[in-house]
Amino acid sequence: MKLKTCMFLFCALFASPMVAQQNVPEIAFDSVPNFFKLPPGMNFGEVPGVAVNSKGHVFVFTRSNSANGPAYAPAAAQLFEFGPDGTYLREIGKGLYAWSEAHSVRIDKDDNIWAIDKGSDMVIKFNQAGRVVMVFGRRAEGADEESKPWGHPNPPLPAADGLFRQPTDVAWDSDGNIYITDGYVNSRVAKYDKNGDWVKSWGEKGTEPGQFRLPHAIVVDHNNNLYVGDRSNRRI
Repeated sequence: MKLKTCMFLFCALFASPMVAQQNVPEIAFDSVPNFFKLPPGMNFGEVPGVAVNSKGHVFVFTRSNSANGPAYAPAAAQLFEFGPDGTYLREIGKGLYAWSEAHSVRIDKDDNIWAIDKGSDMVIKFNQAGRVVMVFGRRAEGADEESKPWGHPNPPLPAADGLFRQPTDVAWDSDGNIYITDGYVNSRVAKYDKNGDWVKSWGEKGTEPGQFRLPHAIVVDHNNNLYVGDRSNRRI
């Protein structure tokens, strides 16, 4: 191969990523230093979930203390609410049985607050007053001597209707049906009706079409199509 041809191919390969990067649109934003006004002595841990309701209130789901221990030992999750200007308003669900390792927080069209806890295998729906109105899933009993973190056998153990193993996210369609990504272990999507009754689930661990390896996020569009972010398969 001639030197000129080699140089041309090299330049073309090198330039392609540069052109692609230049075509990415910039997202405008305003930086607001120290937006969150936390009370003295209060801190965020790892923050995997943030959501905003129709009033502009910001909800932060944080893994407090989890940096020093596994989710099945000394760990907790906290759900904070802030005003539109970052003023601290309250902690929701303090001491809740479902808190173990925060994963996501979502707000539905009626401003109900949904918290997905990966460590306890539970999804909690709060009303605007911060009261629990629905519970999905069940954590392992702490008093049980056999209580321990989920293993990852391959293939995984069969999934059970109504129970999760490390869920990750929640979304709703226009009829109010509820979709939960049952992510790290079961690798499926669970569907409930608007009343919280189990409907079905689909998906299993794998790389083939229709399979998941880690369904990590889910959204629904205006036509009720579901989009599942499958992190480990690197696809939607």
